[in-house]
Amino acid sequence: MNREIVKVFRALSDPNRIRIVKMLEERELCVCEVREILKLSNSTVSKHLSVLHDAGLIAQSKEGKWVNYRLNSKSDNQFIGSLVKLLKASLQEDESVRRDSELVSRVDRNKICQV
Repeated sequence: MNREIVKVFRALSDPNRIRIVKMLEERELCVCEVREILKLSNSTVSKHLSVLHDAGLIAQSKEGKWVNYRLNSKSDNQFIGSLVKLLKASLQEDESVRRDSELVSRVDRNKICQV
């Protein structure tokens, strides 16, 4: 079995990581914004982001003092691209996903992050 495919499904085996993927559909977020929404520690959020990044589901970029995470919608990997499309079309009726989406629209890194 392809180890990369197993890595992707392991990355998506955690509900908080699925929530992060869904949040990143809305816009790029930094660790402290994800932490604020999920109410988890920075280290836990960083671990979740690392797992998703290693699986190829999200990408990151540095912008000044911020490291921004985004959904890897433009992956060269056809499997990742197809899976991201499927995830985008899924879970719109899930209460936690809807609540997270609302919080993403309101969270402000300049008010909550200490960099």
